[in-house]
Amino acid sequence: MVGVVDAGVWAAELESLFGRVAGRFSRVDLRWRMRGYVRGLLAPVARKNSWQLAEWAGHRDPAGMQHLLAGARWDADVVRDDVREYVGEKLGPGGVLIIDDTGFVKKGSTSAGVGRQYTGTSGKIDNCQIGVFAAYATSRGRALVDRELYLPKVWTADRERCRAAKIPDERAFATKGELAKAMVTRTLAVGLPAAWVSADEAYGQEWKFRRLLEELGVGYVVAVPKSQQVKSLAGFWRIDELIAQAPEDAWQRISCGDGAKGPRVYDWASARLPAIGFFDGDEPTHHRWVLARRSLTRPEEIAYYFAYAPVTCTVADLARVAGMRWAIEECFQAAKNECGLDEYEVRRYTGWYRHITLAMLAHAFLAGLAADETAKGAAETTPPASSSSPWRRPEGSWTLSGPAPDPDCLHESTH
Repeated sequence: MVGVVDAGVWAAELESLFGRVAGRFSRVDLRWRMRGYVRGLLAPVARKNSWQLAEWAGHRDPAGMQHLLAGARWDADVVRDDVREYVGEKLGPGGVLIIDDTGFVKKGSTSAGVGRQYTGTSGKIDNCQIGVFAAYATSRGRALVDRELYLPKVWTADRERCRAAKIPDERAFATKGELAKAMVTRTLAVGLPAAWVSADEAYGQEWKFRRLLEELGVGYVVAVPKSQQVKSLAGFWRIDELIAQAPEDAWQRISCGDGAKGPRVYDWASARLPAIGFFDGDEPTHHRWVLARRSLTRPEEIAYYFAYAPVTCTVADLARVAGMRWAIEECFQAAKNECGLDEYEVRRYTGWYRHITLAMLAHAFLAGLAADETAKGAAETTPPASSSSPWRRPEGSWTLSGPAPDPDCLHESTH
């Protein structure tokens, strides 16, 4: 994540970050323990659990590190806020807030929220915990800025089991989508300078999630399943059937950003949807779009999106935002490989949040170093700028014509 950085610069930046969060730990011994824990997360420790981090720090036993995660008095949410503020300063304004979840494969049945559930980490149903995360990405870099532990209904329905794992009594069941909405709302409310939100289809298909983003005044490009319903001239269409009707010249070849092997180029088709007067007023400031991305080498592979963007935005802008969604996968990989995000051995609810937050702090530090290097001299790449079919192009860009949807008829399966 970070190239060759002068050791003095590295040390000074880390001390600055420690200074930012030091006041969250009221006792001097806790501050030093936190510093040792985070330094251990950044160090080449074989497995970054309390035992090995304590050994690396020169402690006789892991009791101090375990106390930091389980018994000490400090608020992980306040430290999370410091991480988010630091990331916003380092990565700059106008970026994309990305929502996704990741799994932490575990043994046993006592760790908070653990159970047999699907996780992309192993690509199957596994015994694991699921964390819902938010990452912030700009041209300078990317870093995790928020997190919530998903608790399945079998947990929240068993209050004795929850109490044994130190889950607060007030913590009720919440879907992953509800956790995502809570994170987006608080992250934007405190001033993270994001201009966009992106998410995969598990979140993008939720009408209430998209509508929340519109009410917050932030643009979005979110993936949706091929079965997603869209309101068009002929009624409700599946998005894949709608895109199949797109004229060939509706497809544009656009890069959605650079990858490990250079520009990631796809064919993109897009069309504006009719405005919804009930929501948008007489002079809309944003347009809604349907968007599709087609592989050049395997044209049968098509991904589908809904978008909400300022009226000045182009298809290239939408493609760029869609392409940045993968930044959160890079965050997961880096935070797990380099900062021990998934190497904890805590079982209680509070311990999970504390370890994850300190791992996010370590990852934010690496992202900050990389952003500073980018700002010093790396050149930034700017993306290039009548039938039964609902596809129309009256003013240069493709639109989906038809009557605006009746807001009383809107439901979660429509845009």
